[in-house]
Amino acid sequence: MNKRWAILGLAAAMAVAGAAVGADRSILHKVLDNGKVRVGTTGDFNPMSFKDPATKEYKGHQIDAARQLAKDMGVDIEFVPTDWKTLINGVVASKYDVVMTGTSMTVSRAKAAGYTIPWGRTGYLPLTRKEHAGKFKTWEALNSPGVTIGYNLGTSFADFVKLRLPKAEVKEVESPARDWQELLAGRVDVTISSILEAGKLSSTHDKLIIPFQETANSLPLSFIAPQNDQVWLNFLNNWMRIKIEAGFFKSLNAKWGIQGQD
Repeated sequence: MNKRWAILGLAAAMAVAGAAVGADRSILHKVLDNGKVRVGTTGDFNPMSFKDPATKEYKGHQIDAARQLAKDMGVDIEFVPTDWKTLINGVVASKYDVVMTGTSMTVSRAKAAGYTIPWGRTGYLPLTRKEHAGKFKTWEALNSPGVTIGYNLGTSFADFVKLRLPKAEVKEVESPARDWQELLAGRVDVTISSILEAGKLSSTHDKLIIPFQETANSLPLSFIAPQNDQVWLNFLNNWMRIKIEAGFFKSLNAKWGIQGQD
């Protein structure tokens, strides 16, 4: 009797172990089995990820990269809308398999999520309205109690403003609103933008200008994935190495007017 119960107990333990292994399968295998990769993207960061006003479809540098990933894997793609404030929470909660929206590497994000190898680099530039162009000629000129700086919650700009410009007043903006919209409306004096977006915004909005060209806070640009799935991260890293060597990202940067990032 004891032997019988021991065998039954072993079988039960093996079943539990098997279920655990199944539950812990890599995202890579789940994507291949399901025939679909889920990509989290914000759709508010031109030229990285934005929606075409006419078609309502996602477009941009990161969207092209995501479509190429799905094509190379032989699977379909599902774009999952997210915003900067909940970007990392969505990764942790498995709402999407990878984030492709133009994210830079930061220590705060790396505490909760994993990063792939970089595909490029970015830096920060200020944006202001043209009538204030002569007022802000250096980063130190922004670091004043009389200057209100806007930034979106969840972005790397928030940490930068708090550390680099602690004397300035701040206005936190929640998605889907954007900080540069507050700038256009005159509710903030300055916003901090990446070199990826600053040129696009200053060329498409007559009221906005980059007051000086000294970039700050150089950061690698990378895709985000769950930090506890090394198999999936390894696959993404290997895919990126292949595409970088093949010149894919260099061509993509040229297509979207992103200079000096390859």
